[in-house]
Formats: sequence, structure tokens, C-alpha cells
Amino acid sequence: MLVKYLERKASLLGLEKLSWYDLDAPYGKTASKVSYQEGAEFIEQNFAIFGEKMSSFARKAFEEQWIEGEDRPGKAPGGFCTFFPESNQSRIFMTYSGTPSNVSTLAHELGHGFHTFAMKGVHHLNRNYAMNVAETASTFAEMIVSDAAVKNAKDQEEKLVLLDDKIQRTVALLMNIHARFLFETRFYDERKQGPVAVERLNELMLEAQKEAYSDALEEYHPLFWASKLHFFITGVPFYNFPYTFGFLFSLGIYAQALDEGIGYEEKYISLLRDTASMSVEDLAKKHLQVDLTQPDFWEKAVRICLDDIDEFLTLTEGK
Repeated sequence: MLVKYLERKASLLGLEKLSWYDLDAPYGKTASKVSYQEGAEFIEQNFAIFGEKMSSFARKAFEEQWIEGEDRPGKAPGGFCTFFPESNQSRIFMTYSGTPSNVSTLAHELGHGFHTFAMKGVHHLNRNYAMNVAETASTFAEMIVSDAAVKNAKDQEEKLVLLDDKIQRTVALLMNIHARFLFETRFYDERKQGPVAVERLNELMLEAQKEAYSDALEEYHPLFWASKLHFFITGVPFYNFPYTFGFLFSLGIYAQALDEGIGYEEKYISLLRDTASMSVEDLAKKHLQVDLTQPDFWEKAVRICLDDIDEFLTLTEGK
């Protein structure tokens, strides 16, 4: 299904096949600009549909100016969240320039803040959660807002832009990250025998990308291993893998939240409070009543991604 999306995207952009540098190219005209105030209100309103605690946390962050979102010359894009345990406060740094993607990023970082806020009162030694669950609350919050944005699009063209933005993240997490995992696995195998030459690193990267993208691209990026900081964080091998795990884990939780509706927030907060003191399998068993060693939970998570692609393919049929 991801390959079908890539093929359709290539056709819409007038290309035979996408190349690596086309993957983040936007479809159509950029959706309307969203002011910071509008973005904040949209996040608050949609968090409130899920639960009052999440919404009131976001309101507090906005009112007390925990977010440094100014778009100014020389400031880097992206975003991150940091936490102050004694005051139980967070601070978010990001560049907010008014795109729908910025609204999603802001929701994502607020999700990180809510994760640590939910752990208030938990002993400090039980607050340092592992990377595999570190993206749970952030991706969950992002999904609430990006889903709402698609549903509230003012016309079909804006809906397509927003859907494309969502699917690009799915491609990144299920194809790009998979390529990194394949590369790193094979690199470590070869490194056991001695140093690995640059030419061989390029070959390993190219092979991994072709496999992960199912040969769907025209050109790849053999030097990606050299340009991606994550490969050089020596304290954490396979630093990339937890992003995909966390993405799917949070989507599975989101699917359950949609099924259960009002009242799910308390279960969700209880899960977040245990993220640093239980294995993820035990966490899911206790709070979600699911067995992560079985495919059902993961199938529901992936289905959310596939539904987006189905809708994109339907809306672009014949274009």
C-alpha cells in the first residue's frame, strides 16, 4: 500500500518514479496558514474531545508561555521538549511558521510534556522511561490533532494536502526507519570482521534503502549513513528502531481510544505512569488488556495508516 501511494504521488508530480529527494515534496498548494493562536485553540479543542486533563495541560502550557515558538531568522526548524522534574513543568522549543505540519509538531511536543506531567508523584527513579515508549504520548497527541485537521479540511484540495502530510510521516517511520534498521544490522555484522570501508558503507545503505522502499524509488541516498546524526550516537545502538515501535504502539493505543471513547483518558494516564517501571509487554497486558506478541494489536495500528492511503488514492483517482 505504501508503494501504491509512492507511485500515485509520482504520477501527481509528473514523474515516472519518485527519488529520495522527492519524498517530502508537498502535494498541491500548501493548505491555509494557521496563526499560532488558531493552532493553540485547535489543539486545546481536540485534546478536550479526548479528555479534560490533556486539554487543561495544553491550556496551562500556552497560558504560562512554556513554548518558545517564534519564527525568526537563523532559528532552526523542528522541535523538542524538555522537562523540569521539581517544578513538574515542561518547556518546548520549536519554529512555528503557520503550516498545518507545525500544528502537528506542536501537538507532538505537548504530548511529550503531558507524558511527564502524567507521571507527577511517581518516584524519580521510576520516571526515566525507555525510548521504545518515549514517543507514545507524543505520537498519540499528534494523531488526535492531525486526524481532526483532515476531518475539518475546508475542501478536498486541503484534505489531500493534510493527508499527504500524514502519509509522509508513515513512509518515514515504516520505510525510512526500516532502511536504517537493515543498514545498522548489516553494518554491525560486517564490523565484527574489522573496519568497514566507505564504499562498502555506501553499498550497505543503498541495499537497505532499495529493500525498505520495495524498489519504488528512482534514486536513493547511499551517503545517508554519513548525514544522519542518529547513527553516530554511540551510546545507543539501533537508536532509530524505537521510533517505529513507538509509532505503531501509540497508533494501537489510539485505535483503542477511538473504540472506547469517553473515559479512556484515565486508562491512558495510568499507562503513561507505568512506562518507566514495566516492560512494554507487561504494560500493554495490564492497561490495554492486549498481548503484544500477537498480531491483532499491531494490525489495528497499521490499519489507521492504510485507511489514510486508501482515502488519498480514492481522492486522487483520475487526477
